Amino acid sequence: MRDILEVNGYDVIVTRDEDRSIHDDGVEGIANQKSSDMDNRLDIFNSRQNAVCISIHQNQFNDPKYHGAQMFYSSSNKHSEELARGIQKRFVEFVQPDNSREIKQCGKELFLCYYCNNPTVMVECGFLSNPEEAELLKSEDYQGKVAFTIFSGINDFVNSK
Repeated sequence: MRDILEVNGYDVIVTRDEDRSIHDDGVEGIANQKSSDMDNRLDIFNSRQNAVCISIHQNQFNDPKYHGAQMFYSSSNKHSEELARGIQKRFVEFVQPDNSREIKQCGKELFLCYYCNNPTVMVECGFLSNPEEAELLKSEDYQGKVAFTIFSGINDFVNSK
């Protein structure tokens, strides 16, 4: 994902590409470390003007029948919904033509989305609880398609401004 954005002239800051916290030194306790980590990520998200912030995840549910990418956005930035719609549209066009999932507005429970000053979308790329989709999500080829799809949605959004 990072490569395709950088090749196309975007300045990319990755806050997390592995399961590690960026909490402040000396913070003790899991809850305090998580809070510090989220505050530090939000500081990074808000450190740039005219940025687009994307948080990439995989969904999970107790019923394996659910599948498909879905975007979450906050109303705290008026452009986040437009960005979410654009990325969802590209998922349907490029990799999931049967995807009928709707974008959803989030609240304060999605801390980074809600409190970010820039347009922000949480991208749920698919359901790990769906066996067929979980296999696809493990595939490097499919991961490349997903990365290109997200890039295309971002690029559409940026070029519309």
